[in-house]
Amino acid sequence: MARICVFCGSSSGTDPKYIESAEELGRKLVEQGYGLVYGGASIGTMGAVADAVLSAGGEVVGVIPQSIADMEVAHTGLSKLEVVADMHQRKARMMQLSDGFISMPGGLGTLEELFEVLTWAQLGLHKKPSALLNLDGYYDSLLEFLDNARDQGFAKQAHIDTLAVSPTVEAILPALMAAPKAQVAKV
Repeated sequence: MARICVFCGSSSGTDPKYIESAEELGRKLVEQGYGLVYGGASIGTMGAVADAVLSAGGEVVGVIPQSIADMEVAHTGLSKLEVVADMHQRKARMMQLSDGFISMPGGLGTLEELFEVLTWAQLGLHKKPSALLNLDGYYDSLLEFLDNARDQGFAKQAHIDTLAVSPTVEAILPALMAAPKAQVAKV
């Protein structure tokens, strides 16, 4: 893998641990020889992970829709910033540029990106690994929801299992590398 896409927030969260974990993840990516692909913003945990990668001498590719760039939140110091027409193009381009995906604690946008890459894997559109940083149990209720979706017959365990879960930044990259690829057809 050459580049890891990190889905995270344009907000910083209510606890400094979110920014700290974004910075730690950025440093870990560079230490392990990976570049970063992310949403292109200079704010929130997005800006923190990008700045950490840049400070450590790594490559950062941001992909941002024009409408968000117009809000003057685009990061201007990246290795490369791609401005695309809309959110759909953003996600497709981030998928093309990335060899794996990590979702940090975040909000609705982070969840939407996470579920899109999981759905695309389920449909066989890619075989790239995905991991969830479940920092201090942030995603516990989401993981319970996935179990319920399985129990109610709306998700297959094999597809849920393609999402590696780690409680720490230290363990997230090994978890990502060990994540099973989607092998089971959707239908």
